[in-house]
Amino acid sequence: MNLSVIIKLYLIYQKYTMRKIFPDYFMITLKGLAMGAADVVPGVSGGTVAFIAGIYEELIDTINKVDFGFFKNWKNEGLQMAWAKINGSFLVALLSGIAISILSFAKLIVYLLKFHPIVVWSFFFGLIIASIFFMTKQMTKWQWTTVLALLIGAVIAYYITIARPTESPDSFLYLFISGFIAIIAMILPGISGSFILLLMGSYETVMNTINNAREGLFTGNFDLFKEAFLKIVVFGLGCIVGLKLFSKVLKWMFEHHKNTTLAVLIGFMVGSLNKVWPWKKILETRINSKGEEVTFLDQSIWPSTFEGDPKIFYAVVFAVIGFLLIFMLEFVANKLIKTKA
Repeated sequence: MNLSVIIKLYLIYQKYTMRKIFPDYFMITLKGLAMGAADVVPGVSGGTVAFIAGIYEELIDTINKVDFGFFKNWKNEGLQMAWAKINGSFLVALLSGIAISILSFAKLIVYLLKFHPIVVWSFFFGLIIASIFFMTKQMTKWQWTTVLALLIGAVIAYYITIARPTESPDSFLYLFISGFIAIIAMILPGISGSFILLLMGSYETVMNTINNAREGLFTGNFDLFKEAFLKIVVFGLGCIVGLKLFSKVLKWMFEHHKNTTLAVLIGFMVGSLNKVWPWKKILETRINSKGEEVTFLDQSIWPSTFEGDPKIFYAVVFAVIGFLLIFMLEFVANKLIKTKA
């Protein structure tokens, strides 16, 4: 092994091991918690949280690096160098936060959306508005092509929010396909993977599967856990395949057409605002697997025409909190960058 190769390997190792175990990786886990919480809410994107938190491009780059070449590098260069090459510690810290969040908050999010929908949607509406401002600051140049890209992204996202959901059989093949498609949406800011699952008729199945796995594990009902775990594995395999294929596309777009890519992502977020608008009119309902009547199709309306208490004061307060939270995160992130520099 010549000197140039040694220097190159050292630089790679240094690049991905410059973080301290604590608090840097703890902060990444917290960002994972936020991403996981967002991913279980139909209409909110974990990719948006990743972008806001300043880890979006690193996440895409890391996903793109994870392949079977890891084992070859392990054999030739050792585990520590192979692990550093794929940015493994970052990925483990982030995925741990996402997993903990999904397992912990799945029931809480469902509860809040059921009993306090206006407050929850208002918070996310403010969060996404601020995120749009934040992302436009990343643009280095506006031209007609980027404006067109933004409009196309907005139209696509808006159409997704008004599309009619479908109900489908609970099959392993459909779970795999659902995971494949939803994970692509989950890593795109503004497009909600959970809402894609809702449109495909798989959201309730996935949420129930997660809750059944947790219940089976903690109550010792291993038959329930085994069935749920198998479904999670199939869904997870679909996610992995979709993630690997699409991450390469995103990485190439960020490297060669960053402004256009950002414009499309901003458009996605603008179009998705319709889904997180707090005041809705229920057009159709359906009966879920628990025998409960739940919303199947709704429409955004003005607070003045909302049936019941529109809770405008609380809606404004939580929208402002969500809006300010983004700028607080950006402020903290800039402080950390300056401190490290």
